[in-house]
Amino acid sequence: MVQPRGWYKHSPAPKHHMLELKIALPQPKFPELEQHLWEVSDPSHPRYGAHLSKQETDALTAPHPETLDIAEESLIRSSAKDWVTIRVPVGLAEEMLDTTYHVYKHAESGDNIVRTTSYSLPEILHDHVDLIQPTTMFARFKAFKSTLHWANQVPAVSNSSSGTITGPAGNQVDASCNSTVTVSCLRQLYNAVDYNTSATNGNELGLTGYLEQYANNMDLQQFYQLENPSAYGSNYTFVSVNGGMNNQSYAAAGIEANLDTQFGFGLTWPTPGTFYSTGGEPPFIPDMVTPTDSNEPYSYWLDYVLSQLTLPQAISTSYGDDEQTVPYTYATRVCAGMAVLGARGVSVMFSSGDGGVGDGDANPATQLCYSNDGRNVTKFLPAFPASCPYVTTVGGTVNIPETAVFFSGGGFSNYFLRPAYQEAAVSEYLAKLAPGTYEGLYNPYGRAYPDVAAQGLNFLIVYQGQTGHVGGTSCSSPTFTSFVSMLNDARISDGKTPLGFLNPFLYSNGYTALNDITAGNNPGCGTEGFNATIGWDPVPAVTGFGTPNFEKLKALVLSMP
Repeated sequence: MVQPRGWYKHSPAPKHHMLELKIALPQPKFPELEQHLWEVSDPSHPRYGAHLSKQETDALTAPHPETLDIAEESLIRSSAKDWVTIRVPVGLAEEMLDTTYHVYKHAESGDNIVRTTSYSLPEILHDHVDLIQPTTMFARFKAFKSTLHWANQVPAVSNSSSGTITGPAGNQVDASCNSTVTVSCLRQLYNAVDYNTSATNGNELGLTGYLEQYANNMDLQQFYQLENPSAYGSNYTFVSVNGGMNNQSYAAAGIEANLDTQFGFGLTWPTPGTFYSTGGEPPFIPDMVTPTDSNEPYSYWLDYVLSQLTLPQAISTSYGDDEQTVPYTYATRVCAGMAVLGARGVSVMFSSGDGGVGDGDANPATQLCYSNDGRNVTKFLPAFPASCPYVTTVGGTVNIPETAVFFSGGGFSNYFLRPAYQEAAVSEYLAKLAPGTYEGLYNPYGRAYPDVAAQGLNFLIVYQGQTGHVGGTSCSSPTFTSFVSMLNDARISDGKTPLGFLNPFLYSNGYTALNDITAGNNPGCGTEGFNATIGWDPVPAVTGFGTPNFEKLKALVLSMP
């Protein structure tokens, strides 16, 4: 491979620099696990809701015994023994992998990483190793947020306003919600004003944090006072993964982490919440005192959560990168880990990104939409993990009535084929496009996203003691996930299982309880992008099946087994 656009070879990697090699061993029984996932996630199947245990999924993702015999006893293995970790200096890694590592520098940001563009293994190992990282991974995973605007003063937040607007459920929504989105606005807009969750029925909400994004607790309490006074004084469970921290100095507060925790926990209180902080930041300065290069955070997070006996039933993540910067082998293994979570009954949500059909740059005028294969041809650039078929991807909307917000990411994967659950909906959408529309710019056979949407602009948060408005599909994912958590709360209180992997439900009949968004588009790459339309639609300003109507969804999920 060639290094991605924007990176250049800076210098040879120091031979004594330590690498933490993560070796993925094959999962020969994954097709069997995938079949379980389809069955337990399909409301029409007799096994719906019969989610698998940790022990069962470990057995279905374990390597072949012969593979385990080849692996050294001294190596560190994951819970299912499908990942092996070993710490070695660069010089030894180069001998093991028959390659040469270099320091690559990113021209725009100045970030440095130690990477190679190829590696090889002895032939005897080819059937026993799926991939080794860090090798060819150049992704710079980032939070999906587009803008932050400070308010000069705290806006009034109350149920009374000078006027109201009719929301999609036919109820009245405060007119102020068109300029400032609060917890109250979202409950009004998505028809959940009167629903109260339980603190004791076992339901939980999970939020993830990466790249030294810390959730400031003083900001959270100030947010509660402002937007959900009943939650004031409550807290969440903090979990450190791979050395992740949650620095509580104001200077360390993270906009993304504050947004996620304030709206996620603010919407679902008193449902217990967990904030996972995963250590490892892609950019680093490779020198003798930097011990490891832990820059593939999803694999570390998956290692941890899949080793736990119990997990939150709904988890939101607002991070990702261009799919083409993520090696295919790494993307498929991370995506397989998301399938394991679904099989265990976890609803996994990812934001769709903020670059429309483009490269993650929220400004369509400055996007670079080129292939990363050395040909440099113009093409739409899907995001990962948003493109994984085993997650529910959330696009963004704005205003009341809702339209697709221009930066909302979406499109078609170049790595993953379109799954059966969305075949009918996506084929119908593609049939509406004029012949030849964007031909060659996207893969019409790929997994299409987003699946659903929620508001994504003008969210009022507290950051470093001040109030401000933030936008991005980073707002949309924790919002939609919060309403999924409320649905899980209702099902669990009714003696039913949690919803688990949502997409088979959404594409079969769940979409009938969503608010269809029929206006907006997602410009990028010198095009107008895809248009929102009646029914499912992809991409940025496109919104999947639409936004939640909680009461309709609750009635639907309580009618299911």
